[in-house]
Amino acid sequence: MEQSFDEQLSGVRLSTWMMGIFAAIALVLAVSGVYGVISYSVARRTHEIGIRMALGAAVKDVRRHIVGRAMLPVLAGIAVGSAAALVLTRLMSNALYGVIALDPVAFASVLLLLAAAAFFAGYLPAGRASSVDPFVALRKD
Repeated sequence: MEQSFDEQLSGVRLSTWMMGIFAAIALVLAVSGVYGVISYSVARRTHEIGIRMALGAAVKDVRRHIVGRAMLPVLAGIAVGSAAALVLTRLMSNALYGVIALDPVAFASVLLLLAAAAFFAGYLPAGRASSVDPFVALRKD
């Protein structure tokens, strides 16, 4: 009986494993994409950061401003993506065997991972840009 049950579920298990693998790949691509886009946009603002530093802005304030501006589109994307994910998991729930479709731990961990990637994508380049001498940043362009 157990062998018959395993044979009937082999197709479902294969599709579940494939969905899991593709989901992991998508998560890695999403994290690296978020990091790349935000890091690039912060790096392009070196001139602006140099002006702020030359006018006497504190490093802490510059970092907070840059990270705050970098996180705004990320938070909007997290809100829209969470709503879409909640809707789409209901459509995929019949393909999930033995898995809770609305797993709060999975949702929260993915959201935290993307938010952390966005935070560090803004914080690390902002730290590099704010540590540059303002006169060097202003002469760059």
